[in-house]
Amino acid sequence: MEYLETPRLILRLWKPEDIDPFHALCSDPEVMEYFPSTLSKEETIAFIERLKANQKKDGYSFMACERKDTGEFVGFVGLSYFTHPTHFSPCVEVGWRLAKKHWGHGFAPEASRAVVDYAFQSLKVSEVVAMTAVENWKSRRVMEKIGMTYNSADDFDHPKVADGHPLKRHVLYRIKPS
Repeated sequence: MEYLETPRLILRLWKPEDIDPFHALCSDPEVMEYFPSTLSKEETIAFIERLKANQKKDGYSFMACERKDTGEFVGFVGLSYFTHPTHFSPCVEVGWRLAKKHWGHGFAPEASRAVVDYAFQSLKVSEVVAMTAVENWKSRRVMEKIGMTYNSADDFDHPKVADGHPLKRHVLYRIKPS
């Protein structure tokens, strides 16, 4: 997946001009509240490079997201091949991270629905998952809006979050093709 459109958004490959707005998003403590830390500019660039490598390797990744009406960078939405050791991996994950000014406009559900549809129709996957820290009710609400279901038996300790960290415990949501 190199390009995907929704009624209001464009999901596309990363461009050099995305670095500064993406760093602003990743260094915002409110946006990163449910991640172990904010990201430095160097960490943000390294993250983008990993996403580009994933795109080459898997044919999909978390993609840059922009508004059609203004061309403004919104954040990312896309798919990731999740292989960290858990009871549900390997799997295809849908994920998003939007700048705060773009919260509350329905962009995350709109783009995520399109990405999940792409996963089922083009990639022919049998399931897509999403995960977040237990207390991240905003993201959990997006998961519910796009038709994902939650079962507390799937709760897990995220392998990339340090033991003892308050965000270690995560919830898992799932969706299968209808």
